[in-house]
Amino acid sequence: MSILQILRWPDERLRMVCAPVEEITDEIRLLVADMLDTMYDAPGRGLAAPQVGVLKRLFVMDVNGRAGPRAPRIFLDPVIEAWSEETATGPEGCLSIPGIVAEIERPVEIALRWRDIDGTERRETLAGFPAICAQHEIDHLDGIVTLDRMAPALRAGLEEAYRA
Repeated sequence: MSILQILRWPDERLRMVCAPVEEITDEIRLLVADMLDTMYDAPGRGLAAPQVGVLKRLFVMDVNGRAGPRAPRIFLDPVIEAWSEETATGPEGCLSIPGIVAEIERPVEIALRWRDIDGTERRETLAGFPAICAQHEIDHLDGIVTLDRMAPALRAGLEEAYRA
């Protein structure tokens, strides 16, 4: 497999809403394999297709990162069907905005629907870090980056530090 180039903010492709994965082709399977290799190489815990310049609604994640055995997950056309009212604020980094970590508030639990790489529709309730990671990656599919989730003053300071 291949290590793909990860786009860096403010690349305009990171602002675009992605199209559905209408058919699971060999090209999509290769993309997923390359995205997993890229995520592990980065190292990261999640990677969305637009981060590698492909405007399709898919992401990969492995919440174990380097802390445990590999447990890759593949999400095609994910949809959050419900969010918990309870939220938590915690640090989030992004492979497309290296060096920037910000406190982001998100629901601590989500009900998620998606298709796996075999085309099987799945549903699962994710809680804690897996829920946070999935929300972060789904934001990418909707053209949203972590900077968009910050208060304007904090964002301005982080953007200035990033550009320096």
